[in-house]
Amino acid sequence: MIGTIINSITIVFASLIGIFIGDRLNNRIRLALMQALGLVVAIIGIDMALKTQNILIVIASVLLGTAIGEVLGIEDWLNRVGSRFERKFSKSKFAEGFVTSTLLFCVGSMAIVGPIQEGLTGDTSILMAKSMLDGISSIALSSTLGIGVLFSSIAVFIYQGSITILSRFIEPFVNQTIVDELTATGGILIMAIAIKLLNLKDLRAGNMLPALFVAPIITYFLTLQ
Repeated sequence: MIGTIINSITIVFASLIGIFIGDRLNNRIRLALMQALGLVVAIIGIDMALKTQNILIVIASVLLGTAIGEVLGIEDWLNRVGSRFERKFSKSKFAEGFVTSTLLFCVGSMAIVGPIQEGLTGDTSILMAKSMLDGISSIALSSTLGIGVLFSSIAVFIYQGSITILSRFIEPFVNQTIVDELTATGGILIMAIAIKLLNLKDLRAGNMLPALFVAPIITYFLTLQ
């Protein structure tokens, strides 16, 4: 799990740098950066969503996942947790920063293939490359969204670490189609985050998170030979 540990630590230190920079920005610059960040996140989401090989899987995953999330009230729970941190860290957007960065860092082929590769062969090259990308993203995100980005390192550690530990059991069930549909579904969620960052619509992206678990399940059963 060396690769995942380095990935998580990189996010922590990069987030601290971003928070340090962000505290010294005035509201006008902060707003401009938020809008620019929203556009970049939108492009990332679109690029990921276009990886789908079957749009019906993505649609079903998002709809079913959102329904589950609404019933469980994930967004409300995240906001309650965020409110507690906001009372401790002034001007914090904990829940938004946590959800946005967690999605960006945990959804995608590198977050799946990297831990599996390390678990099976000990090769951390993919996760090292991912750490560099996540570090740059953490600086940009935390400068505008605050300390919630730092705490996404915990989600990354648990998510990728679990995949590494379970890699020998997961690997036979993970094919490129599953990775593509999971990535595409995650792309839709990231686009929802972008819409929120751009203040176009306050979408409850947290309640869409179960879609990330639904997508690989649907894909696996549909691709069974």
